Parts: sequence; C-alpha cells; structure tokens
Amino acid sequence: MQHAARSRLATILLVALTAVWGSTFFLIKDLVEHVPPVDFLAVRFTIAAVIMVILFWRPLRALRRRQVWIGTWLGALYGLAQIFQTQGLATTPASVSGFITGTYVVLTPLITAVLLRERVPGTTWAAVGLATAGLALLSLRGLSVGVGEAITLLAAALYALHIVGLGRHSSHHIASGLSVVQMVVIAVICAIGALPGGVVLPATPADWAAVLYMVVFASILALWVQTWAQAHMPATRAAIVMTMEPVFATFFAVWLGGESLTSRMVLGGALVLAAMVAVEVLARRRPGELPAETLHHEV
Repeated sequence: MQHAARSRLATILLVALTAVWGSTFFLIKDLVEHVPPVDFLAVRFTIAAVIMVILFWRPLRALRRRQVWIGTWLGALYGLAQIFQTQGLATTPASVSGFITGTYVVLTPLITAVLLRERVPGTTWAAVGLATAGLALLSLRGLSVGVGEAITLLAAALYALHIVGLGRHSSHHIASGLSVVQMVVIAVICAIGALPGGVVLPATPADWAAVLYMVVFASILALWVQTWAQAHMPATRAAIVMTMEPVFATFFAVWLGGESLTSRMVLGGALVLAAMVAVEVLARRRPGELPAETLHHEV
C-alpha cells in the first residue's frame, strides 16, 4: 500500500477510534458508580492484556529487546496517564477534566518542537488553536485551578509524550507486538494502583458486558489502531484527529443520553472538525513530505 493510501487509512481508523472512545463515556459513568475507577481500569486492562498475549504471541516474541524496552516505556506513560486522569476526576468536574485532558493537542507539538527539535509549521499551530477552541466550547463551563486540575494536566502531558513516542517509534511491522507490550505494562500499573484498597470486581451481567465492550473495542482494538496509525502520520496530526473524541462523546450524549443540543456544542464540534480537515488537506497538499516521526521505523 502506498504511503498516501496508508496515511488516509490511518486517519479513518483514528476517527473510528475516537468514536469508540466517545461511546464509552456513558458506560464508564454508570460503571464507576459500582466499581472504583482505578479498580475498573485494572480489570479492564488486565483482561485486555491476557487476550492480547494469547492472540499476538508470535508478533510479541518477534520483537527485539530494544523494541520491548520502547513498548515498556510507552505503556508506562499511558498507564500513568490513566491513573492520574482518574485521580484528577475525583475533585475535578468531568467537563473541565475533558478540556484539560484534551490539551495534549497543544502539548504534542510543543514536545515535538522542544524534544525532537522539529519545526512545527504555522498552519499546524493554527489547526491546534482551532481544535483547542473547539474543546473549550464543548467542555468548559468555568475553570478553577486546584490539585485535581494539576494532576489532570500532568495526565495530558503524559498522553502527549505517549503520542510523540508512538509516532517516533511505531511501525506497521511491529504494531501488534508493540501493542501487546504496552497493554501488559498498562495492566500492571493499573493493578498496582488498585491493589492497596483491594480490587472490586463488577457485580452484574450489565457491568461485565460494559467492561468486555471496553476491553475489546476501547482497549485491544484501540491500542492496536493507534499504534499502527501513528506509524503513518506525524504525532501532532494524530493528536488533532484524536480531538474528535469529545465531539463523538457529545454526539452520543445527545443521541443516547437525552442531553439537549446547544449552539455551543455545534460550534465547538465544528471547530474541532475544521481543525481535523485542515491538517488532512495540508497533508494531501504535501504528500511527498514525510514527517520525522516516520523516518526511524526500523527500531
């Protein structure tokens, strides 16, 4: 498959991924009323890790030591981000948490510029600004700064580091094996976070059904899709595409959750969509330019 075709497919898969993530907000909201959030994460990612090890044992064994080490660090970043985001939610309104978490769209190009010493085009910064404004309209109803907000911002920074690192080191040749390593590490970190108070398991068939849905679609497929897709696009472009998650979350909230559609939601969603379309149009106008993140794939 040509690079341009893979890039388009990567975008489509990432958009589908954000739709799956957006659909889980209802499930998580109901589930954490019966299961502590960190315990839910531990159960979810442990099951996902076991399934992935069984399904992708051969790609896992094919990884070289350096690739395993890279996957371990990437999984640690993602796992810690999950823990910090969950802890931040304890004292932060969900809407504010959603916006602060979404600031990874700003932090990703900053990290790319500072750590990787890459020039981020002005047009990309404009798209980042559009996406951030859209996130603010979708999420914010006032903003106070406290410990919860600070912890959530740390989670956003870790997500941004994960996006940059995945863009730097992912390859479609090792996507399956690298996904397994990340998932195992995420499961271990979440289990460690849940162990001190004892792990509470889902109690009803409905809760287990929700967990299994998130295991298959929002964990196993999601991590594989993100790992594969980021082998074919720059980290900042991936971050902008992934800001579609709150747009889909709003869509499902209105469609299935009985929330009212407001002009604020429509404008916020339109800005995020405009940012995503902008980076895709720019990518097609410069098809011959390979991002630095794609020049290192044989790790």
